[in-house]
Amino acid sequence: MAKRVIAPPEKMGLRNVADVFSVSGCISDDFADYVPYWKHNGYWLFDSPEIIRAVANAASISLEGTQLFYYEVYPLQFDGEQWVAFAPEPSFQLNVQAPSAMQLEGFDVVTFWAGTSPECSPLSCNLMAKEVETNSHCLLVTLEQAKQGLESGVFKDAEPGPYRIFSVNSVPWPREQ
Repeated sequence: MAKRVIAPPEKMGLRNVADVFSVSGCISDDFADYVPYWKHNGYWLFDSPEIIRAVANAASISLEGTQLFYYEVYPLQFDGEQWVAFAPEPSFQLNVQAPSAMQLEGFDVVTFWAGTSPECSPLSCNLMAKEVETNSHCLLVTLEQAKQGLESGVFKDAEPGPYRIFSVNSVPWPREQ
């Protein structure tokens, strides 16, 4: 996903957060309202930077100033009580091309109440980062920290679940071909 990353507004009071790398688009916007183009995969994300560029070009949207991220989702989602399996939407093709270079930035907890695209990232959207220790990108440092937070009920009243955990990796934009 390509995002327009910003620092959290001062009124949010997230003093230790320099910028928001959340999966959701609540603070740092996705590059576009991309769903109407129907180029996303079964996880409602993109298989490659080239597809993102094609959507941006078709919509006359500049990608200048965006940051590129590669997400990997934990294979189970937490329904508030237990971990359960989920799968990508089977009617969409899935041909994810992992980048050759990426930097792990942390882990995000994301709601999927509707079961389709990423909704809210409670760490930033609901200011849970005031209660839960995060890194400077408003992300959890480890997968275990994310799992433990969900299992202990820290995120229980933030947003309706289920919740999925994503690793958030920054990726350099590949050269256009």
